[in-house]
Amino acid sequence: MTVEIVRPTLDLEDVVDSAADALEGASALEIVRWAAATFGDRICLTSSMSDAALIHLVSKVKPGIDVLFVDTGYHFAETIGTRDAVEAVYPVNVINVTPSRTVEEQNRDLGPRLHGRNPDLCCHLRKVEPLGRALEGYMAWFSGIRRDETSSRRDRRVVEWDRKRGMVKVNPILAWSDEDMDNYIEDNGVLVNPLHYDGYPSIGCAPCTSPVAPGEDPRSGRWAGMGKTECGINL
Repeated sequence: MTVEIVRPTLDLEDVVDSAADALEGASALEIVRWAAATFGDRICLTSSMSDAALIHLVSKVKPGIDVLFVDTGYHFAETIGTRDAVEAVYPVNVINVTPSRTVEEQNRDLGPRLHGRNPDLCCHLRKVEPLGRALEGYMAWFSGIRRDETSSRRDRRVVEWDRKRGMVKVNPILAWSDEDMDNYIEDNGVLVNPLHYDGYPSIGCAPCTSPVAPGEDPRSGRWAGMGKTECGINL
């Protein structure tokens, strides 16, 4: 498979289109190898620390890669513990990204429980805006989104132009199913957030994440009853 490598004279949006076509149907490892060869040290990885599958995959090709974790101030203790374990186990550079306001400062300025009154604003202030700042200086980023997670992700491509941030977004495991993910985790002994074993198939901030009964939509525990399915990072 021959995929175009970015050169300084090329328009990134054109490169995205050609790479997305060429890499559709490629393995996750092939997609990671293309991105690592194309962007070098100008690519990073983001993780919510739900599991370390993407971290394990990318670090095999690009050890030492920056892994951005947005510490919202509302995470479960198990999520923070997974972050610390990832830093200790994998050959990556974990960067803890924090919002401009602490939770206490946000409560003071905007009132308590903003996540319950205006979850979109809370997600923007505590996730989207901090990550946007942290991504400045990179040319591209790896995301762990998958098409089968939400309806809004079904038409996504393995390489995309992130118009909001003016950079390239690479989605190596976009085509993976739950079975693919489970098999990769089992076959490679990948670290998993222990909340998964307590009925939390999709893990976000503690106030906005509930356990899910077996057989229910795995994302139904996120912002339950709020009519919300995305925090905004991947929109």
